[in-house]
Parts: sequence; C-alpha cells; structure tokens
Amino acid sequence: MRLRRPRQHDWSRRLMSENTLTPSDLIWPLFIIEGENQRESVSSMPGVERLSVDLIVEAAGQAKALGIPAIAVFPNTDPALKTPDAKEAFNPDNMVCRAVKAVKDAHGDDIGVICDVALDPYNSDGHDGLVQDGKILNDETVELLCQQSVVQARAGCDIIAPSDMMDGRIDAIRKALDSEGFQNVQILSYAAKYASGFYGPFRDAVGSGGVLKGDKKTYQMDPANTDEALREVAQDIAEGADMVMVKPGLPYLDIVRRIKDTFAMPTYAYQVSGEYAMIEAATQNGWLNGDAAMLESLMAFKRAGADGVLTYYAPKAARMLNDA
Repeated sequence: MRLRRPRQHDWSRRLMSENTLTPSDLIWPLFIIEGENQRESVSSMPGVERLSVDLIVEAAGQAKALGIPAIAVFPNTDPALKTPDAKEAFNPDNMVCRAVKAVKDAHGDDIGVICDVALDPYNSDGHDGLVQDGKILNDETVELLCQQSVVQARAGCDIIAPSDMMDGRIDAIRKALDSEGFQNVQILSYAAKYASGFYGPFRDAVGSGGVLKGDKKTYQMDPANTDEALREVAQDIAEGADMVMVKPGLPYLDIVRRIKDTFAMPTYAYQVSGEYAMIEAATQNGWLNGDAAMLESLMAFKRAGADGVLTYYAPKAARMLNDA
C-alpha cells in the first residue's frame, strides 16, 4: 500500500476528499450602529466594521449573491440606552428590529436573519442577564428574553439565537413564540457556550466590554468540562431547540464532535472574534499565510462535524470558494 498514491494530483485529491466546504456552510455575523451610510472599523478585528442599517441591507445582498445562506446581527447600542433593566432589548424599534425589517423588506426569504438573544448589549452591567446584588437572576432574565425574542420575531427574524446561557430559556422562548403565532421561527441555541478568553474583540465591537462588571463564570460553561456540554445540549433539545451551537470554535472541536455524534442534531460552531483576531494578527506580521489558515480553520469545523460556521471570514471565504 502506498498512501501517497492518491495525493499525486489535484483531481485525485479532490476525488478522495472526505469533507467539503461551501458558501452554504457559512453564516456572516454583522455589527449594527446608528446613522445612515455609516461604518466604523473595529480596531481589534482588522477588516471588520460596524455598519448602519442601510449598509447592513447592502451586506445582506452581498451575502445572498455569494451564496451565504444567513447573516447574524449584533447591535452596538448607544451607552445612553443601556440600563440595569436592559429595556432597549425589547424595544420594537431598536436597531436590531429596524435592521431585520429593512433586510427582510429588501431581500425577503432569499436570505435568513439570525438574531442574538441576550441582554449584554443593552445591560449597563455588561451581563447577559439581570443583575441584583452582584448575582445574575435566572428566571427574571428568562422573562425578558421571551419579550426580546417576540419583538425580533415580529420584525421578521427567521432564527432566534439565545446566547445567554440561562436555565430553561429555550422552553420559555419556544412557548412565547408559539403563543404569539411564530411557530415557524426557529431556535438556534448557544447550547455549549464557554466562559472563554476569546471573546474580547467581540465585546469591543458591541461595546459591552468596558461596562462588564466581574465575569460570566456563573452562567457560561467551565472550559474544563465536556460531559456538562452534553447535558446542556440535551436539555435544550428537550426544550425545543431546532439547532445547537458550540462557542468558541477551534479550541472546542472535541465538543462539536461529541455533540454531533451523540445527538445527530444540526450542530453549529462560532469562530469567535479572538480566533479571527489571532489569524489576522499573525497574517499581518507575516507569520501565517492568512488565506490558507482561514480555509484550513473552516474545514476543521466541518471535519469535526459542524453543519455550519458563524465566521467573520464568511464573505472572503465564499469568494475564494466560488472562484476555486
């Protein structure tokens, strides 16, 4: 046996390839700011910008043209609107709702829109839940997440994506959506979201990092744990999640594989801001071939069992894949 024999030619390598990466595997996260024709660079994420609603609509059209099936939207909320009760989260005229309406008016069902459900972009404490005496309130937070989910669904959101890690929120959100007539709105649960050091640039992008008091270790998962991830996923599936997600991505490929093998559910991973920033920094320093590292990292998600990847590289990767 000569294992090198099938590797001699490109056509042969393609015939033998066990996994395939296409634009249909990608979801593009986008950051929203107020204004018109406004864009702001995110200093810790080279090449990533915050976009006003009109430019979000353009970006959605770009994604559609590239074959990317969905975008995910995240707001950079005016600090003046951040309050302890995070009431802007369920304002039907907040930036996310306006962006969703604008995208759906322009593009209809040609592209999916995913909305994050958590309070940290709106909470003056920077936490995903309500804070009282330094503790994160679970059930009270879940009530607000239900309100947030419903206003997003009314705006036209296709997939509600709770990233808060509160107990019982999938069941409560599913019931809230169904009771308001949104039985067809899907839920993508951030089911295994770890208390990670890789989130820093994202918090810069949405403006929550500077206001965060303490850490999120009482509700996000311990990076040392894997069995616990299976319990989290099992609970969310039982409560009605249509899809599940692992976050961060590359450092947790073992979790992706265990979840996919155990549940055979649609399973996604988020190539988070810190992962993106590391590749970009190494590329800018001439330490990596950035394009090669990008595509290799995305293929790693597929090889681990992910059905799709949220990645800031989505448009760049899609162009390269379409041109291949």
